[in-house]
Amino acid sequence: MEKDLAKLEQIARKLEPSAKERKNIRNKVVAYTEKFINKIEHSNAFNFTAEKGAAILNHPISEKGIGIKKALEIIKNNVDYPGLNPASGGHLGYIPGGGIYYSALGDYMADITNRYAGIFFAGPGAVRMENMLVQWIAQLMGYPKNTAGNLTSGGSIANLIAICTARDAKKITASKIKSSVIYLTEQAHHSVQKAIRIAGLGECALRYVPVDKNYKMNITELQKQIAADKKNKLNPFLIIASAGTTDVGAIDPLADIGTIAKKEKLWYHIDAAYGGFFILTAEGKKKLRGIELSDSLTIDPHKGLFLPYGLGVVLVKNKAQLNATHFYQANYMQDALSATDELSPADLSPELTKHFRGMRLWLPLQLHGLKPFKACVEEKLLLAKYFHKKIKALGFVSEIEPELSVVVYRYPFKKGDANLLNKKLVEAVQKDGRIFISSTMLNGKYTLRFACLAFRTHKKTVDTLLRVISKELQKIK
Repeated sequence: MEKDLAKLEQIARKLEPSAKERKNIRNKVVAYTEKFINKIEHSNAFNFTAEKGAAILNHPISEKGIGIKKALEIIKNNVDYPGLNPASGGHLGYIPGGGIYYSALGDYMADITNRYAGIFFAGPGAVRMENMLVQWIAQLMGYPKNTAGNLTSGGSIANLIAICTARDAKKITASKIKSSVIYLTEQAHHSVQKAIRIAGLGECALRYVPVDKNYKMNITELQKQIAADKKNKLNPFLIIASAGTTDVGAIDPLADIGTIAKKEKLWYHIDAAYGGFFILTAEGKKKLRGIELSDSLTIDPHKGLFLPYGLGVVLVKNKAQLNATHFYQANYMQDALSATDELSPADLSPELTKHFRGMRLWLPLQLHGLKPFKACVEEKLLLAKYFHKKIKALGFVSEIEPELSVVVYRYPFKKGDANLLNKKLVEAVQKDGRIFISSTMLNGKYTLRFACLAFRTHKKTVDTLLRVISKELQKIK
């Protein structure tokens, strides 16, 4: 047995490379990423390839390693080249993610030290950091000091946590599901519908409240629907509003909805995954008035604070209700029960094992300070106004003034199928590759989307898009 242990230890110790080996690998990885960043301004936002990264399947995991040079070559050709380049400032299609550099260093430190940020007993400093960040965001949103929350993997899990908490807080047990009612609009993000289903509320009555011409929830219709449902002996319990829809960037009338929710005693959840951090600007703060009236809130730092994908936040005003939904006690965790100075993130979400996500947010905020973040989100608001003005000058129809940083527009082709021709225009811009744009359907009309939130997007980027659109339009007309 001792000989076997010695032999296995010798092999297993290869998982701990020497200082020289670490330096060699690290230098090559840093050189690769530095080259990526230094070329990013001139790299395509989208690359069409025939293989679409399929060659990565030619390199299965095997008993023997391949070396860093070969690994980086595989990554470059099959992962970092084909498809969408989310790190590019030319990503103007979906709601862009970020990728600021200091977040990567935060993740690096978190991965090396491998602090466990799930339970206060195990990682008190890490938990304090994450809870501090939750409190900072809560303060920005106008939430009270006793707010609780969680750093999640993104808006989808944040929405799920909030909806599960609302379910339990309003005592929606199995026998009440079919008679209970949820109010939202067709513009709600699809993660909301997923969360409703996963939370076991799929058989609730979903009332898709009509929207006005700017795709905002119609308050009069909401009130009528709640009254009708109560008259029919149903159980209205949840309103879900949007603070920046994905389709058009619309903000529902948050204050008015808050007044209705309070009067009718409904749980009020706001999905502000995209739009929430515009509150850092004077204009955004005005437009988001009423966000503080919600019972729970979703917001994504990997959108409005330009962090790498993988960080959302859920806030819940009543921490006891959040804890009641997610807390679970196991015998093997009994040692942790004595440390109660801070709420443990594992008691506030479905996750027990979790990445130390706080570091990727804390480090860049500390190193940069807030000023450049505020400037960046304000710049995106202005760029949307700039693009809206310029695209209309090219003859495009854009009937909705941009409320945040999304602009919807389409060309009114006089001949042929306008939907098909607008689709061809989108595809032509994507094939050009320098800028990536996307589309949606609004009232049966194929509509182009300008979604500006990448931190590397500046006026020069938008001017490039305008030139590409103008050039490709002439080919189609």
